Amino acid sequence: MGAETEPFRAVPAEVRPYLAELVRRTRAVCGPRLTGVVAVGSLALGDYRHGRSDVDVTVVVEGPPPGAALRELADALDHRRLPCPAAGLELVVYAADFARVPSGEAGYLLDLNTGARLPGRAAFDPAGSPSFWYVIDRSVAHQDGIALYGPPAPEVVATPGPADLYAAVRASVREHGDGEGHLADNRVLNGCRSVAYCRTGRWFAKRAAAGQVAAAEADFRPLIGAAVHSFERPRSAALPLPGPQVRAFLAWVRARVDESAAALGA
Repeated sequence: MGAETEPFRAVPAEVRPYLAELVRRTRAVCGPRLTGVVAVGSLALGDYRHGRSDVDVTVVVEGPPPGAALRELADALDHRRLPCPAAGLELVVYAADFARVPSGEAGYLLDLNTGARLPGRAAFDPAGSPSFWYVIDRSVAHQDGIALYGPPAPEVVATPGPADLYAAVRASVREHGDGEGHLADNRVLNGCRSVAYCRTGRWFAKRAAAGQVAAAEADFRPLIGAAVHSFERPRSAALPLPGPQVRAFLAWVRARVDESAAALGA
């Protein structure tokens, strides 16, 4: 990997060759337009679990590039052409002018999901897309993103402002409260991460956030412990959690988020 070796030491060995090839292919397609490639999500927060976690990547380009180039990139990174060793790849491409400015919008040029355990998706128009996933990911990228190519992550990805972030956290809690399409353990642990963010202003890995909330909230300790135990298993072996308790916990989370947002005037 030559000059790229050092950044890749910050990611788990199981995905280093894959990420190196992802960067190589992205550079080949984007050429001089490529500004940065940043590992986000569990990779950035230090809680990647092989067989459970996705590989989350943010790509920033000057441009925007032609639609044909974005489609070429989606094809080049498709799991059928570049097998993802993780549960899947979630990759988002932003224009540099958009990524450098705080925003509460989705704002992507390409949203690519591909992998053995992810429904395939290649979207090129953010209109109508829920924005909260992207807002939170950009905040994580700014805080702890690992620059696999280009300048340090905070130089290429701005964190959204407080009002936009709290709106995104609220939307995330609502999404996980509904439960459709989400594992029960992820619903609980994302709730913990939301509460930890509201209390500290920082994003934590799911298990670290779970530890914080469990230590402070004895009533929810058994549920959170069960969620962590399930999360430590492969996705295919995730354990069921009691639905009423999960819903009650997420209702409590939502109330805590609303309180924190009101205190900040967000």
